[in-house]
Amino acid sequence: MKANTPLLKVENAGIRFGGLKAVSDVNLELKQGELVGLIGPNGAGKTTFFNLLTGVYVPTEGSISLDGGKLNGLPPYKITRKGISRTFQNIRLFSELSVLDNVKVAYHSLSKHSMLSSILRLPSHFKGEKEMEEKAIEFLKIFNLEKFSHEKAKNLPYGQQRRLEIARALAANPKLLLLDEPAAGMNPQETHELMNLISFIRERFSLTILLIEHDMLLVMGVCERIYVLDHGQMIAEGTPNEIRNNPKVIEAYLGEEVS
Repeated sequence: MKANTPLLKVENAGIRFGGLKAVSDVNLELKQGELVGLIGPNGAGKTTFFNLLTGVYVPTEGSISLDGGKLNGLPPYKITRKGISRTFQNIRLFSELSVLDNVKVAYHSLSKHSMLSSILRLPSHFKGEKEMEEKAIEFLKIFNLEKFSHEKAKNLPYGQQRRLEIARALAANPKLLLLDEPAAGMNPQETHELMNLISFIRERFSLTILLIEHDMLLVMGVCERIYVLDHGQMIAEGTPNEIRNNPKVIEAYLGEEVS
């Protein structure tokens, strides 16, 4: 990637569902290594926008590019391989699988050994499985989850399930990590620990992070820039302090015009 070239570039992107414009004319840029927030009232279109970035929905207008390569129309698994990984507002772990196997799933999505080698149980299959397990265990150590490796994911405390979901997303080796309301359902102590975790993983993995979150203390505490969506349109972009004092943002949240 050339210097000053955005890692992610969204130009006039939008999507219609029938006659309804869920997201319209959205422009957004993320540079390598940035930690940026995306906020807005309930129903503003934030998760729909994440679904556009990850191929769940195909934009009906505009374009989305990662590292200069267009993503429009690519299926989710190809977008993951190109370097975008995400978590979800509602935790989506494989609840009956072990903590270790949940992380190994991410490595399987990037596996280079063939299906034939797995079916025939060739040496390359066993070598690949061993490497995946070793990598997954190292990841669990980083997130202090190694002691739970053989526990079913559903048996973890809520905050640890969030950590596991982030660990699984990072195991896919992304360039860009999308976090969809990671603090949802957390108590203040867990939220504080999450703030530290987000800052840690950004530095540890040299990541670019785009964060959807309703907890303003978290957003203002970790993000360098913030975009604001309202009714599917981008209404503001700036530093936390600029967003905190932006009349359009205040109006969107309070539902009244600020004089």
